[in-house]
Amino acid sequence: MIGNKPIKKHYISINKKFILSITFAFIWLIISIYFSLPWVHDLGVLTTPFIAVVIIAGIGYVPGLTNSFIIMSLLLDRQPKFKTIDPEVPITIIIACYNEEETIANTLSYIKNQIYDGEIKVIVVDNASTDQTDQRSIEAGEELELNLQVIYAKEPGKFNALNEALKVVETDYVITLDADTLLHKLAVKHVVSRILTAPADTCAVAGSVLVRNSRQNLLARLQEWEYFLGIASIKRMQGMYQGTLVAQGAFSLYTTDILKQVGGWPDAIGEDIVLTWKMLRENKRVYFEPMAVAFTEVPSKFIHFYRQKSRWARGMIEGLKAVKPWEQPIKYIRILTGINLLMPYLDIVYTFAWIPGLVLAFFGFFWIIGPMTLLVLPLALLQNYILYVYQKKVFKELNLSIRPRLFILFVILLRNSNVIVFR
Repeated sequence: MIGNKPIKKHYISINKKFILSITFAFIWLIISIYFSLPWVHDLGVLTTPFIAVVIIAGIGYVPGLTNSFIIMSLLLDRQPKFKTIDPEVPITIIIACYNEEETIANTLSYIKNQIYDGEIKVIVVDNASTDQTDQRSIEAGEELELNLQVIYAKEPGKFNALNEALKVVETDYVITLDADTLLHKLAVKHVVSRILTAPADTCAVAGSVLVRNSRQNLLARLQEWEYFLGIASIKRMQGMYQGTLVAQGAFSLYTTDILKQVGGWPDAIGEDIVLTWKMLRENKRVYFEPMAVAFTEVPSKFIHFYRQKSRWARGMIEGLKAVKPWEQPIKYIRILTGINLLMPYLDIVYTFAWIPGLVLAFFGFFWIIGPMTLLVLPLALLQNYILYVYQKKVFKELNLSIRPRLFILFVILLRNSNVIVFR
């Protein structure tokens, strides 16, 4: 306060935030190139100058550029306060199920525990299950006194199940929830508050999906921090530019009219990715709400983990085929989706240069990974620290706890320093 007048906070427009972030990123790129010239020369002697530049760009230049852009964006990010703290609008939650008789009752119990003033309708879609998913859903709905409806989708495929449910949705907003995903008691309240606060042309809000089976084994613990820091930082940055690239089917809220306008969920491996990009093509906005938290099970076996990552990669390719980056009407979205065109290149360099170079460096051969590579690590460390501070604040407000795992965090730091996951 100055006298009796409140101090006005200076507002920075999205366009200015974008310009500041991209300027900072290119300054970092120029500095990186300057200091890496000896590295380029030495590696070029062993290979060729062209190959040296290709490898070093994939290891240092591109990751450094993207990480520095994310860092500045996160530093400039200020989530607008909710205009509506206690929303009362009715919503529908769709749960597509295939053989989920053992998990569906628990998932429904977390819906029952929601602190939400509006009516919650639940549609469980039995997608050609061979067990008693439908009967267990009905029993659980009656026990919990939920407004629950069970419908059937004979044709296999999650997109079929979701579209069958969409036909009977009568509320203005609809939430999709995976059958193994548990909602925090304030999740619905926060995700609805965000879309009611957002501009009128907002078509979806992605919730914050975290890992609930992290104690199962090392692979699950690695994914816990990947979700907690890596994926969350990307979504938060994308949300700031009003274009979260994936309103994931595991837990997201959509505007029913826009869903129907774009034809519902497409027949695709990554149906949520293609759907989001089609909505963005309609000049709509997609946000991310970090306070709307849900917990899902992640693969605990490597073969299942590999299949999941393969589905995500195929889903991203499907999205790029369905909606080209240059077809996006919002300039920020054109750039963010266009970055995905670099993912195959980064994955190849990571697999065939970064990992072998790390092994060689361990034995004292710094041909690929050397002291100059460390220029990227401070960026990844800073990015993770900034988001850790944000996430810690979110967890404190939601009365959740963070289990520190320094070794896991170090592995994620190495991973995030070279490969940016746009999931």
